[in-house]
Amino acid sequence: MKKILIVDDERDVESLFRQQFRKELKAHEVEMHFAFSGKEALEFMGTIQPFNIVLLMSDINMPEMSGLDLLKKAKELYPQLEVIMISAFGDEENLYAAKELGANDFFTKPVNFDILRKRMFSNAPVKTSS
Repeated sequence: MKKILIVDDERDVESLFRQQFRKELKAHEVEMHFAFSGKEALEFMGTIQPFNIVLLMSDINMPEMSGLDLLKKAKELYPQLEVIMISAFGDEENLYAAKELGANDFFTKPVNFDILRKRMFSNAPVKTSS
């Protein structure tokens, strides 16, 4: 089972992801956890012993702590953690910064869930111009 942490300051993201991955959730192929800020995500990750989150998906534009700041801190604490960044803005600057900080992939909103699903379960980067 893949344990995933999804971070976004928009709370409706939780219901969207749960709906999109309902089959995988029901089949116990994936376990999803949600945090609504970078700080909350780091606090949650610190409580997991042993640490077994395999994928962090984070929005970039969030108040207080950006997704890029979260990415940097998460990679410092958990270097092997796979990270996918998600942004409403597919600008080159965010893409470059995310890659430089260690992101494994980058999706733009609205997320193409078919491509994301393939990416999540194939363990290989997928061309993401979603």
